[in-house]
Amino acid sequence: MRIGIDARLVFYNRAGIGQYILQLTEALANLKPHEDTFLLLQSRKDRGSIVKSNGFLRRSLWTPSHNRFEQAALSFEISRLGLDLLHSPDFIPPFRRNCKSVITIHDLAFLLYPHFLTKESARYYGQIDQAWRKTDHIIAVSEVTKHDSIKMLGVPEKKITVIHEAANPIYRPLPKDEARRIAKEKYKLDQDFILFVSTIEPRKNLPGLLQAYRRLRDDYKREETLVLAGSNGWLWEEVYETVAKLNLEKHVAFLGRVPSEDLVYLYNAAQLLVHPSFYEGFGLTPLEAMTCGAPVIVSNTSSLPEVVGDAAMLINPHDIEGLTVAIWRVLTEKELREDLICKGLKRAKKFSWQEAAKKTLEVYHKVGKG
Repeated sequence: MRIGIDARLVFYNRAGIGQYILQLTEALANLKPHEDTFLLLQSRKDRGSIVKSNGFLRRSLWTPSHNRFEQAALSFEISRLGLDLLHSPDFIPPFRRNCKSVITIHDLAFLLYPHFLTKESARYYGQIDQAWRKTDHIIAVSEVTKHDSIKMLGVPEKKITVIHEAANPIYRPLPKDEARRIAKEKYKLDQDFILFVSTIEPRKNLPGLLQAYRRLRDDYKREETLVLAGSNGWLWEEVYETVAKLNLEKHVAFLGRVPSEDLVYLYNAAQLLVHPSFYEGFGLTPLEAMTCGAPVIVSNTSSLPEVVGDAAMLINPHDIEGLTVAIWRVLTEKELREDLICKGLKRAKKFSWQEAAKKTLEVYHKVGKG
């Protein structure tokens, strides 16, 4: 069987779905499947250093990811490869093709929170109804995403397989002194800090986190820095406006996108990770933090309870005072911190890219033979 995996998005965004592509393809390669597997890359950006080949065949495509003419151009390019199956990790497959199709649905935030989208993002992801109808099988990254797909799109349950993501193997516990030294040398973080890691966009609820942080400083007299690690996504301006409005410019550090090899030190150096998102299809960031031994606070919404289990503090993302108190408790209650760290390390071991790759390969075989 000739399998194609669309990896073009990695060359535009290495967070979120980009990380899913990187970790899944590496884990699949380690299984050494007998099929001919092609990594479909972006010809104008591929320098052979982002996506590892690991014995897979590489094919460079001209069609840019999310391009307005992607459907026509990509369909033409795919037709020349002689594939038996195409995996589209970024939701939307080419609708006209001469092979079977598998897509991954990561979340349906664009349907639940359409006001959080730019017009271009709404145009691209607005193709989801055609996408699920014109694919042979769907991989959902969580039970919540599966449930949302059935309820909101009308996808038949038998057409969906849930395969959880996992943390990058680079994330692991490190000595605190070493982690703090690297955090200080590379990012000038020379005191205790509270960490947020994700793309800066509305559904991450950063204005709510900033309000809770302002209360933490004013009402609880805490002086930890708030560190925001992540690139600007869509509609990011409100976050910077809120920082100025709350007079937090001297206390909030914007690091931009932090590579995984540095992020492992930030997770280990942080006092805690806070992830108060309104909605997540999986919630990879809290899992990464738990893998490093950081105590975690997450929203009690969407897939986040599914991922963290009883290993994190759950808060209502709309309850600013509740979030403030949760942060204060993790900072000050030693027994609570140690309990969260212990449970988090144990919980994180339940997720594995090797297992995810094995289940994904089973889906390929099922669809290919079907």
